Amino acid sequence: MRSITEAERRARLARRHRLAAADRTDDVAAIVRSLVVLHATDPATVFLSVAARSARAVPADVERALYDDRSLLRMLAMRRTMFVAPVELVPVLQASTADALADKQRRTYTRFLEKAGVVEDADAFFRDVAESAHRALLARGEATGAQLGVDEPRLRTQVDPAPGKSYSKPTSITTWVLVTLGCEGRIVRGRPNGSWISSQYRWSPVEAWLPGGVPAVPADEAATALAERWLRAFGPAPLDDLRWWTGWSATAVRKALAPLDVAEVDLGGTSGLVLADDLEPVPPAEPWAALLPALDPTPMGWKERGWFLGGHGPALFDRNGNIGPSLWWDGRIVGGWAQRADGEIVLRFLEDAGADARTAAEREAGRMAAWYGDVRAIPRFRTPLERELTA
Repeated sequence: MRSITEAERRARLARRHRLAAADRTDDVAAIVRSLVVLHATDPATVFLSVAARSARAVPADVERALYDDRSLLRMLAMRRTMFVAPVELVPVLQASTADALADKQRRTYTRFLEKAGVVEDADAFFRDVAESAHRALLARGEATGAQLGVDEPRLRTQVDPAPGKSYSKPTSITTWVLVTLGCEGRIVRGRPNGSWISSQYRWSPVEAWLPGGVPAVPADEAATALAERWLRAFGPAPLDDLRWWTGWSATAVRKALAPLDVAEVDLGGTSGLVLADDLEPVPPAEPWAALLPALDPTPMGWKERGWFLGGHGPALFDRNGNIGPSLWWDGRIVGGWAQRADGEIVLRFLEDAGADARTAAEREAGRMAAWYGDVRAIPRFRTPLERELTA
């Protein structure tokens, strides 16, 4: 059995995730493909993940890829998480993950309607409102949820999802319907109302990104294609890491992997999987520093992170497993960073990484400050170190 050391895994991470200086690019879509998808629950993550992996790109380049070239789009996929994906991967994500998610979302929202007793046939009502909202969006070409609520007043139907609970309050079904249509691959979150950190999106028909709609792909083939993409970007890794990243069951993961030619490798006493044509050693990169944003896809790509995280998890993760801004040196997390209210990028080393690391990290902090410009962004999920640095 081939043994792959932590040092080699870090070399793969540096090069394949475009974090080493020699592997960075200003091609935004290429950056996304390198990581399969970008996390997009926090809108700023998309832009800052690109910033860390490019040399001269600016926020306008990301906006161009998303809204003008439309080589990327936002969608809910694995673990009901928002991602930015290359358009050519959308059929794979749709068939492997989003279709099942759409069914689950519809059942959940229908159940809320049934409990509220606002309509007699909740399922028929929900489907009919969704069809009407979709027709209204097709007619407009682009619209906010509020605008669609004018065209289809039933979107403004109020429902209390948890009656009797102190934390619950009546809400309209607008978001429920639009999220479900998005999961079905029929509509897409477009340009936001505001800057690149805004999450107030306008909606567009999916045909604005994929003229013929989302091509149908057999679900089994799609799952295998997604597993292969992940292994190419994140392998070698234990099977459980892929299970965690996809949100699939162990049975579903094994079924997806079955058609692939994979090899078992030793990861320092733990069994891992890698594509059989990807066993050759990867040459190490020159030492590099990076400031990765909260929820960046690199640290969020594995369940087991000890080989690059060390003991820094309590400072850098919140209680739900979301990572905050992390400071990297040569393939390991060695600290964290934050943007203060005055725009300063402040660093905190959690271990002594040496003078070269500090110099390189300060250079990256300068690049990140220039990327932000006048924009101030508080991570959606606050972590202990980030809170401390901005207090």
